[in-house]
Amino acid sequence: MTRRRRRSDRSGRAPLFSPGRPVVAAQDEQRRFWAAIAAGMASEDAALQAGMSQAVGTRLFRKAGGMPPAMFRPSTKLVSGRYLLFSEREEIALLRVQGCSMREVARRLGRAASTISRELRRNASTRSGSLEYRATTAQWHAERSARRPKQAKLAINAALRTYVEERLAGVVIKTFISPEIMISQRPAGAVDRAVPGHWEGDLILGLGSSAIGTLVERMTRFTLLLHLPRMTEHGHKARMKNGPALAGHGAEAVCDAITRTIITLPEQLRRSLTWDQGAEMAQHARLKVDAGIQVYFCDPHSPWQRGTNENTNGLLRQYFPKGTDLSIYSADEITAVAAALNSRPRKTLAWKTPAEAVDQSLISAMSSDVRN
Repeated sequence: MTRRRRRSDRSGRAPLFSPGRPVVAAQDEQRRFWAAIAAGMASEDAALQAGMSQAVGTRLFRKAGGMPPAMFRPSTKLVSGRYLLFSEREEIALLRVQGCSMREVARRLGRAASTISRELRRNASTRSGSLEYRATTAQWHAERSARRPKQAKLAINAALRTYVEERLAGVVIKTFISPEIMISQRPAGAVDRAVPGHWEGDLILGLGSSAIGTLVERMTRFTLLLHLPRMTEHGHKARMKNGPALAGHGAEAVCDAITRTIITLPEQLRRSLTWDQGAEMAQHARLKVDAGIQVYFCDPHSPWQRGTNENTNGLLRQYFPKGTDLSIYSADEITAVAAALNSRPRKTLAWKTPAEAVDQSLISAMSSDVRN
């Protein structure tokens, strides 16, 4: 499904010839004009009182159908402060030229930082080939976007309408999952934990979209942790459409981390991996080639199908509490936590540790190979 491009997505083009700034009459003049109209004046007289030519007043009156635009109606939500006023846009432009950050601009205007960020992204000028914020241009964009009536997005976007209809009907839409790799097709040895090498995987998430990957072997409960550092552009650069996940746990980053970790294990311990239907596993086909492990997917909204992994994640929260920024932990620190977890005796393993259980399973496998 294609997404409608935002105005900021089009700023990378070459500079275009500018026909001049948008025609935006001064807000104070228009406010005085419509106040005079509300008082019963003719459009020509109201224009003179507002300080504009009679022709401009007549044109404004005719274009608006004799009714003042929403931003000039005293009863609208604009007065309550929901929308930015032209005076505020002038202040934003001035503060940005002075080098103020978005948060500083928001603080001075008494607005949310997200409001300023959205304003700078949506209503900036792009004719110079970059995003430049000018109050008059921003006001023009805002007024144009506020025009009514508008066609609903679902009415003009057939792909979006189909997507919404399918989701409302309960259809699961995954571009990368096919029936033959669902959990129901997993080998019997993985289900009954008869042989080692069948893993369950997931991500534990922390503050600021930070994450650590977890891999747990079903038979021995042996745990491997994946270091998923943020990319250097995180927090400094907007994420590109279809680009890498700057938070560090996109499909490519997760695939690489699993491959680096799991290829260090003997082949007997690389049979299958069960994951939920998260987008971070979109490159499972490449993972099968690079790491030599078959990936299977749980049914939607069925975390109990990875019960071993879910229980282990609960233990890991003793080391990585919820609400913690997981990006502060280095690869060595994460490895140390995995070692501590693998040294815990488990009742389900007859009080052996996962490390002892995996060593024992490998020794048994090698002995069997020798006998054969």
